Amino acid sequence: MPNITLSVPLDVYKKMKEYSEIRWSEVARKAIVEYLERLEKGNLELPAKDILKMLGGDFEKKVTKMPLEMYERAYKKAREAEWERTKSFTTRT
Repeated sequence: MPNITLSVPLDVYKKMKEYSEIRWSEVARKAIVEYLERLEKGNLELPAKDILKMLGGDFEKKVTKMPLEMYERAYKKAREAEWERTKSFTTRT
């Protein structure tokens, strides 16, 4: 099996050392395989629940109190920004 070298920030490395019983190469290998599977399926999006969990409880509380009109405006703005970002790309045939 080929080897790769992986660099991590020093603080992450120190935390990893606290759990020396974990085979970190296996954790990285599984994460890479899962990511490749998602790439091949064309699905790199995270479920909304996972995103909210990553952003924290305070953010989730704020989001749940927002009126629907704010969501609609934000969605339209994001959609327009994405169109502006991608409309100048050319496709190769």
